[in-house]
Amino acid sequence: MVLKYLIEKEFKQMRRNPIIPRLILMFPCMMMILMPWAANLEIKYNNVCVVDGDHSSLSRRLVEKIASTDYFNLVGDVPDYKHALTMVEDGQADVILEIPRYFAKSLETQQPLQLQISANSINGTKGGLGSSYLSSVVTDFVNGQLGTVSPIRLSVLNLYNPHLNYKVFMVPALLIVMMTLLCGFLPALNIVSEKEVGTIEQLNVTPLNKFVFILAKLIPYWIVGLVVLTIGLILANLFYGIRPVGHLGWIYFFSCIYIFTISGMGLLISNYSSTMQQAMFVMFFFMMVFILMNGLFTPIRSMPDWAQYMSAFNPLTYFIQAMRMIYLKGCGFMDLFPQFVKMLGFMAVFAIGAIWSYRKTNG
Repeated sequence: MVLKYLIEKEFKQMRRNPIIPRLILMFPCMMMILMPWAANLEIKYNNVCVVDGDHSSLSRRLVEKIASTDYFNLVGDVPDYKHALTMVEDGQADVILEIPRYFAKSLETQQPLQLQISANSINGTKGGLGSSYLSSVVTDFVNGQLGTVSPIRLSVLNLYNPHLNYKVFMVPALLIVMMTLLCGFLPALNIVSEKEVGTIEQLNVTPLNKFVFILAKLIPYWIVGLVVLTIGLILANLFYGIRPVGHLGWIYFFSCIYIFTISGMGLLISNYSSTMQQAMFVMFFFMMVFILMNGLFTPIRSMPDWAQYMSAFNPLTYFIQAMRMIYLKGCGFMDLFPQFVKMLGFMAVFAIGAIWSYRKTNG
């Protein structure tokens, strides 16, 4: 009965807050409607500057082929490399293609031919992929002109994402980011806010069990997290036609474990914080580490060894694996058992830590 009244108190505090109810509704809408378009690692519309030293009909067809692709935007055809380099320095061009003299003649006689591609690689990913895409276009064009046919025929099958749609990869990640931010930051500010307004002192003089007190703090954010997840799943289906391949129940099951984990971490930080600013900074530090070092946007295997070791102690790592395995591959519980055991361990650590660290003498 006491737990019921405490939970009612938490929801009344949320409702009276002018920001939190709007945040719970608007945050998932903004994340799911806008972020899949903005948080996209596909490299498109590289600005290409061409230095055509041949000025033949063949070189013009090559330039037209490059300009017709979705990956490149032709911004200039300049007389020499110096002008092209100036455009790169001014930010007008990303990639330079230099076509040598006698380009057409070399193709007709099948003589050795060298074209130079120069890419602005301040952004290493964009520069590398841009030059790789351009090399592929030029190679296809040259092979088509030579009429050579490779004896090897390749059949490519893209598993789990046949159309190579990056939004399919991003949607599960954004669902996790939403739950992490809302169910991490809000509990982290909860107890500290009560310390600052003085309501925690009234609870300190009651015989209230601290297990019941922490549980009453966790359950409301567990419900909030599930509401946010539901809104995200609906928006992903409505706007992008992306729906889980696996059973929806497993997504909610693993989400329940994760929400208790991240909320328990927020309450643990809140117990040791004296002010809201302190709680926010500490929580922000851990959120940055968790989000950047868990395979959310970049593969863990591409990280240094020390970073891979740290990711093993990150609860997000296993929730991301479980979410994508359910969402994209349709995996069942037996496939997800290793992630389940590790997530359960993290939940126990943070929940027990939140209960143990709460002192009724706080305030």
